[in-house]
Formats: sequence, C-alpha cells, structure tokens
Amino acid sequence: MTTPPEPFPDHEPAPAPGDEPTRARGGASDAPRGSHPRSPSGSRSGGVPVLTDADADAGTDPGSGPRPDPASRVRRFWSVRRIPAAVLAALVLGGAGLLLYDVAAVRADRTAMAWRRELADGLATRPLDDTWVVVGAAVAVVLGLWLLILAATPGLRAVLPMRREHADVRAGLDREAAALALRDRAMEVSGVQSVRVRVGRAKVAVKAVSHFRALDEVRADVETALAAGVDELALAHPPALTVRVARPPRKA
Repeated sequence: MTTPPEPFPDHEPAPAPGDEPTRARGGASDAPRGSHPRSPSGSRSGGVPVLTDADADAGTDPGSGPRPDPASRVRRFWSVRRIPAAVLAALVLGGAGLLLYDVAAVRADRTAMAWRRELADGLATRPLDDTWVVVGAAVAVVLGLWLLILAATPGLRAVLPMRREHADVRAGLDREAAALALRDRAMEVSGVQSVRVRVGRAKVAVKAVSHFRALDEVRADVETALAAGVDELALAHPPALTVRVARPPRKA
C-alpha cells in the first residue's frame, strides 16, 4: 500500500533556540566566518570599542593624554649631586661619631683626646684676629656658601631642556651633541673649510673659516643654515646665534 505524500505547511517552522538564521542576529547570511558585524556606533558586537574617522577628527583618541601648553615654562634638569652629598655626609658622620666617642669617654672618667684638649686651649687663648682663626673662619664660610649654591641651583649645565610635546615626557639635549649637529649643518655651506661651534645655555658661538667666496655671503648662508638647525633642535629656550667668518691663515 502506498502512503500519500504529506502536504506542505502553509508557514515555515519556527527555528530551534540557538539555531536561528544569521539574519535574526543582525548579520548577513553570506558573511565570511570569523568576521564580526559592527554596530551603528562603530563598535564590534563583542563590546570592543572601535575608533572611527569621525572620532579621530574630533580628537577623542582614548590613548592620547592631555597636551601641555606650549607657552608653559620648561624648567631645567636638576642634578642629584651624589658626590657632594656623599662627601658631606661622610664628614659629618665621622666628626659627630668622633666627638660623641670623646664625650662618652670623658663621662666615663677617662681623659679627653689630645686634639680636643688642644682645640679647647687654642680657642680659649688665641685672639679672634689670629691668622689661623681667620683662615679657618674663611674656609667655613666658603664651604657653607658652596653648599648653599649647590642646594639652590639646578646644575646639569651640559643638558639643554627641549620643548615638551607631551605632558608626561621630558627630553634634554647634550650641548656637545647640539654643537656637533650645528657643525655638520655649517659644513654643508659652500665655501666653508672648517667650523668651530660652542653651544651655551643662552648663546651659540660659531667661528667658520672660508677659503673662497665673499665673507659676507658665506656668513649670511651660515646664519641661515644654523638658524634652521637651531629651530630643528626643538630647544625650550633657543639660544642666540653669533657667527664669525674669517680667511684661513696664510702659510709662510
């Protein structure tokens, strides 16, 4: 006996949970495997934010920090001064330890050290205008002024601070490296035979030797090249530029 075929249903059966077609998840049916559809806000369906062109134009880069004000004051680098601090600490520690030992020995009914007795007798008998008293006072004053200067000044004169492009980054340029870069710039000028460059914190002194061309033309070209070179160094305080051009000495 033959079983008659079942009639086609008027509507499609509902898909099982987890077996719905791709259109129900908001993606295309012919999307390649491994691709993630994007939401209208520009983020992937997995919740990972994506930076769009509009966000980049608006300057909303989440990885970029606040930019510092170009007009803000850039301070010099401060030296740690390990050697003066170590020497001073060693002298103070040695002197204080020796003095405390002698005081403890006297308290224990022992005689004081010879240097302490002689120092006490000398301070008691010598007048204030004595040569050794004046020399010792002068040495103490000079040493105190030197320590005050070291404590109040930043030091590191060989490092020139550079402009800050980022708030959390500080850069410095060694003066010898700056002088070498400017020297290479000056040597590219036609007519320059040799150059000596000295870079200071506020001034750049250049002495060039030209063996042909007019000196005024060479000086103008050197000034133009070094002005561009100083600007490319990106120093926080661009130094003033002085250029001298001379002829090489004549051979006897």
